[in-house]
Amino acid sequence: MSIASNLQQLRDQIATACARAHRDPSTVALMAVSKTHPPEAVLEAFAAGQRLFGENRVQEFASKLPALPNPYSLIPNPCFHLIGPLQNNKTSKAAELFDAIDTLDSLKTAERLNSAAQTLNKTLGVLIEIKLSHEDTKHGLAPQDLPAFLTALQPLQHIEVRGLMTVPAFTEDPELARPTFQHLRRLRDDNQPLCPTLTELSMGMSHDFQVAIEEGSTTVRLGTAIFGKRDYA
Repeated sequence: MSIASNLQQLRDQIATACARAHRDPSTVALMAVSKTHPPEAVLEAFAAGQRLFGENRVQEFASKLPALPNPYSLIPNPCFHLIGPLQNNKTSKAAELFDAIDTLDSLKTAERLNSAAQTLNKTLGVLIEIKLSHEDTKHGLAPQDLPAFLTALQPLQHIEVRGLMTVPAFTEDPELARPTFQHLRRLRDDNQPLCPTLTELSMGMSHDFQVAIEEGSTTVRLGTAIFGKRDYA
């Protein structure tokens, strides 16, 4: 199937999951995870109307960018989020290239992003990544540290905390991810009085996104289901 066909099929599946959860499909954003896929695949998704993309590495996206269309020539404009770990020495470039950073988990990184965004005269949206898995390969802030972290971020005027993100432990059965999604939603709800802009929940990938939607996800991150297997590592 083509990328356009895959996108349409996924939009239909999102609508079905929303119907089960008595939600409006417009409350769930589909992010096309284009990391490790070539610019041609991104352009094909553009042509099919996709405008929200997730990239994993600053340098990889920087090399892809010249092949992509001018965002100001497209309506609505495309939006690129960094969804991979961010090294402190790449914060300035990330603030320049991306519309949002979805993996914030350190105050030092937040301060560097804030400074870079101030220099660029922009406000950078961020999601706080929460580690709810014991796997060593997973990143993120410990859930018990979230209230103190939100308080520490309050003076930073050039970043806007928009919500939380997590990557659950992989299981073949999507239902086994449900408790993780429920946990992230509770964290969002419990901490919203401290940070009123904490509204988004980025959770759910190609194999478990329907369960994530049922548990309140506002953004599902889909890569393989759109682009197929990755072309390179």
